[in-house]
Amino acid sequence: MRTPQVEAATGLPASVTIYEVGPRDGLQNEKTVVPAATKVEFIRRLEAAGLQTIETTSFVPAKWVPQMGDAEEVLAGLAASGGDATGRRRPALVPNERGLDRAEELGLEAIAIFGSATETFARKNLNRSVTEQYAMFEPVVKRALADGMWVRAYVSMCFGDPWEGPVPVDQVVEVAQRLMDLGCAELSLGDTIGVGTTGHVHRLLEALGHKGIGPDRIAVHFHDTYGQALANTLAALRDGVSVVDASTGGLGGCPYAKSATGNLATEDLVWALTGAGVETGVDLEQLVETSVWMAAQLGRPSPSNVVRALAG
Repeated sequence: MRTPQVEAATGLPASVTIYEVGPRDGLQNEKTVVPAATKVEFIRRLEAAGLQTIETTSFVPAKWVPQMGDAEEVLAGLAASGGDATGRRRPALVPNERGLDRAEELGLEAIAIFGSATETFARKNLNRSVTEQYAMFEPVVKRALADGMWVRAYVSMCFGDPWEGPVPVDQVVEVAQRLMDLGCAELSLGDTIGVGTTGHVHRLLEALGHKGIGPDRIAVHFHDTYGQALANTLAALRDGVSVVDASTGGLGGCPYAKSATGNLATEDLVWALTGAGVETGVDLEQLVETSVWMAAQLGRPSPSNVVRALAG
């Protein structure tokens, strides 16, 4: 299989941690429910390709996101198939204390909460206002930390909202700071509808830094609606970020934001970083094979440019 010519780029970190969201964010918007056994196989293949952090599922009610209604079955299947079934390798999304109860019953050691930077999306996604979301998350984070869990905070709509339009940087920073003040270890900045640009990325990271949230505590999560996900990611890396959310095959979307198309494809990210001399620990050939396999399960070709080029 063809590989990129390596020419080390200046200004980038020596290594990048890929936070793989394909099994959760990548599949959550699929209209046809993917069998739990297929999800288990997907995660096992991703781990075999070298991905060390894989968000496996979400403990939201099935009536909200039917695709995630099999969380217990998926995690039980992973445990039965061997390997490390706990810890930061396999975090899950947790919306409230009921979700945390389910996560703890299954022995998970890492969770993520998901807040919104805008009122409209908070209402649609959480049935809460922006202010009310903190009250919902506070007992979740407090309990999780007391039990020794690792907690990540997502903030959606950081770069634009389909209902409210542009989102002021200061508004995003305020929400991010409130969530991180709960005690979360990592903040993932979500460009949920893919409208961000490189200057906007720099401005937001700079503003967060002024509030004491440095790039060592930040991950970036870009959707590729306008083809800007990889450019925005590289801009964030040049500003010191070293954790990137990506979805194998470019799968993804948001059930509450119809303009949110696929995530940054993990293969596209790995190709770019490999060529720039940045270590990811991921075997690109195995990753592409996994993406082709998953695309066959979904009955359509992968939207990833690198997958199309290498497997075409």
